[in-house]
Amino acid sequence: ILSPVEPANRYPQCLSSLCCSRQYIGKRSEDQRVDCHWYSGDHPGLIYSKFRFIDSRRIKVFVLDEADVMIATQGHQDQSIRIQRLLPKTARCCFSLPLLKTLCGSLPRKWSQTPNIIKLKHEEETLDTIKQYYILCNNRDEKFQALCNLYGTITIAQAMIFCHTCKTASWLAAKLSKEGHQVALLSGEMMVEWRAVVIERFREVKEKVLVTTNVCARGIDVEQVSVVINFDFSVDKDGNPDHQTYLHRIGHTGRFGKRGLAVNMGDSKHSMSILNRIQEHFNRKIGRLNIDDLDEIEKIAN
Repeated sequence: ILSPVEPANRYPQCLSSLCCSRQYIGKRSEDQRVDCHWYSGDHPGLIYSKFRFIDSRRIKVFVLDEADVMIATQGHQDQSIRIQRLLPKTARCCFSLPLLKTLCGSLPRKWSQTPNIIKLKHEEETLDTIKQYYILCNNRDEKFQALCNLYGTITIAQAMIFCHTCKTASWLAAKLSKEGHQVALLSGEMMVEWRAVVIERFREVKEKVLVTTNVCARGIDVEQVSVVINFDFSVDKDGNPDHQTYLHRIGHTGRFGKRGLAVNMGDSKHSMSILNRIQEHFNRKIGRLNIDDLDEIEKIAN
């Protein structure tokens, strides 16, 4: 993708809109001109606002990551099209489309009559390096106790724990802190600047547990994460399973060739229905974990 880019030339040749990114690989001069070969922003609107400092005729590559979020959820389709119109016809345009819905899937064809589309089957989307299990509980307090049992049995480098709401995330972070864990909390209620501080501290292992919501489901890589726990399943506004968010969540572990562990917690018939539909979607069996069987828990860590 980046083969046309010449790093020795200190002017923008690649533009990328990366979910949860807010940086440029280079620096700006006093008059705000961008002195780098690769400029990256966290949404197309930010990229478009910098075009007065960029010579668009020199752009060779444009990358739109997490296009389903950027376009369908955040409504950046117009800015993306404006960027495309400013680019030379020879520029490469690359899209990451976890969901090829009508709105998102039609975008590459608006930019090219013959786009090259690479698709993955559902069963190919989950990584074989991630072991997936579920724990059946009766209520939220039982889920917390199961979480404590898990921590007391296996060695966890760093963990990300996903909750459905900010309220649950705050409750869980407070409970874990009382148990003596080094916990960071990240939710959509926080200012963007403070979220960046929390993530950086987690990367530096100043906290070993990150309790968060879907605001942190995509776009963040932390190499030391060995366990992902879905304290709540991810569902859409209609209560149906959000398969792609589930995939992004568990994908925080098992990265860089390492093995990872994903544990799901169910506490109702509805949550177990969500689990069953996730298994069907990815054609993957998720085994039940008996949290009271210490030998069984120790085996999953090996």
